[in-house]
Amino acid sequence: MCGIAGILRSAGGGDISENVGRMISTLIHRGPDAGDVWTDIAGKVSLGHRRLSILDLTTAGAQPMTSECGRLTVTFNGEIYKHLQIRSELDAAGVAPNWRGHSDTETLLAAIRHWGVHEALQRFNGMFAFGLWDARDNSLTLCRDRFGEKPLFYGWVGRDLVFGSELKALAAHPKWNPVIDRRALTAFTRYSYVPAPMTIWQDIRKLPPASSVTFTDTARPGSLPEPAAYWSHRECVVAGQESRIASESEATEELQRLLSIAIKRQSLSDVPLGAFLSGGIDSSVIVALMQKQASQPVRTFTIGFSEGAFDEANDARKVADHLGTLHTELRVDPKTAMDVIPKLPRMYDEPFADSSQIPTHLVSSLARQHVTVALSGDAGDELFGGYNRHVWGGQLNDRLGRVPASLRRALAVLLKAVSPEPVGTLARLAQPLLPSRLHVRRAGDQAVKLARVLDSRSADDIYRLLCSIDSDPSRTVVQGSEVDGWSAAEMKKIGTTIDPLDRMTLADALSYLTDDILQKVDRAAMSVSLETRVPFLDRDVVEFAARVPASMKVRSGRGKWLVRQVLYRHVPPALVDRPKTGFSIPMDDWLRGPLRSWASDLLAPARLRQQGLFNDKRVAQMLGEHMSAQQNHGYWLWNVLMAQAWHDEWCTR
Repeated sequence: MCGIAGILRSAGGGDISENVGRMISTLIHRGPDAGDVWTDIAGKVSLGHRRLSILDLTTAGAQPMTSECGRLTVTFNGEIYKHLQIRSELDAAGVAPNWRGHSDTETLLAAIRHWGVHEALQRFNGMFAFGLWDARDNSLTLCRDRFGEKPLFYGWVGRDLVFGSELKALAAHPKWNPVIDRRALTAFTRYSYVPAPMTIWQDIRKLPPASSVTFTDTARPGSLPEPAAYWSHRECVVAGQESRIASESEATEELQRLLSIAIKRQSLSDVPLGAFLSGGIDSSVIVALMQKQASQPVRTFTIGFSEGAFDEANDARKVADHLGTLHTELRVDPKTAMDVIPKLPRMYDEPFADSSQIPTHLVSSLARQHVTVALSGDAGDELFGGYNRHVWGGQLNDRLGRVPASLRRALAVLLKAVSPEPVGTLARLAQPLLPSRLHVRRAGDQAVKLARVLDSRSADDIYRLLCSIDSDPSRTVVQGSEVDGWSAAEMKKIGTTIDPLDRMTLADALSYLTDDILQKVDRAAMSVSLETRVPFLDRDVVEFAARVPASMKVRSGRGKWLVRQVLYRHVPPALVDRPKTGFSIPMDDWLRGPLRSWASDLLAPARLRQQGLFNDKRVAQMLGEHMSAQQNHGYWLWNVLMAQAWHDEWCTR
């Protein structure tokens, strides 16, 4: 994993390499091992790179790298897992260069030289973002992997087209002077992240997943052509409707086979490798299959909290003991966790409020003390139906359709009037009397979300609300307005009826997975120079998941049925069957306790009015209700707090 940046100058002279040097100096955490800048002889383009050495630790893997023929130069971040197979294809065709080393970067250049960018991208199975200069065409092409595991930002700063792995690299340009995009801030307030292609800054974009965009040296400042897709998850899911897998036993066998192959591919490394282990379904199945093919105990890592409802460390330890991994656990007290908070605005560069960013950073820091690469169980939920909304979202829509609108509204009013605390207490008392599949954590907050759903009018409205932190963000953001992101536009292109569960999981994969989960992990891990890999996002696994029917994903009130069947071959159900927790923190209690003063200061009405981002009266109402324990608004408040902390870091310099 690495950090990349670059500049394409549209006109005029001047040395741009110095500015690129400044840009990559902000990315040393992504690549502490080496760094360099390459500038073409005409001074039109300059590419920078910070290296975290994973494959080919010699200088033969150094970047920016130029092809043997001298035509192509690339700055590349990520991994191409099947690059040795691609090398074999090139060798067999007699078009391979004289290989200088065994890095996947050299393979990428040779593949693009032979097949061209578009066809080569379709052959790449991996996670990556790169900038490629073609001296023959005088063109710069930016590319991103199928799911956006690796980030890539770009836009114009004066007469320079700039790009980089993180926004902080673009902000290092001496003429950086952007304006906050209120539409992006509104979207953030709804979802806790800014969906692609928007960023928090006007005219600065995220490159969407599975796409590329090309600029020539005659590009006009301010012009941003539409990216071109080289693969479509939407089309993959639609095609899967017509080629369903019928046999449960065959599906279980095939998922285990494909995940095992993906893990083997992603275990290729010249540095120490391990895995995150929470004790949940997804991380446990990844570790189980890793250990099955390993010749020695796999290094696994988890953290635990003193607050019992949020602590999965004991669960992880039981799974680790059963599998025989070399397990490392860190017990985290509230102070250690809260010490991470001041680092978050600079870690993420734009407002980002998935509170699991805190434990993700802590477990990444723990892992980095022992390994350089860690595999994770991310994406299992989005591919195989693991969220609560996947389990009951479709049923809820069907049943609500049978209830008169007036009765739904009355129930919504009733639920909104009840404080979540007694609901949560009642649910906890009832758990010993109920089967485990009916246990629900944070039942009070789920009741509040249900109240919002009861007010909805359509299936799409219901699902949007289930994914929303703020159901009416235009009221919260001053001069706020909402526009569709890239993922919403993709969903509108579905020209046929697809299974309701597939529609939900696809919507999550296109936005929540890409713009929240993967970005959260990338920034948290790369801040400590740890590379993370996601076996569930192997192309073959993704295409297989599209063919799995809903009945093998959600069954008997539980999600990820098929993944569980694979896991049960290696781990007893009693060790992993429990309510889904997620990698969360006790946000509600912390805001009423040790974070109260910090939160009250950031959300002071006078401060909010001066900054002009959020409606101070609405914030004061939500803060008051939360602090008095009338309602739990912790996640809503965390959104505003993270935006305020970001503003203090990036807009007051």
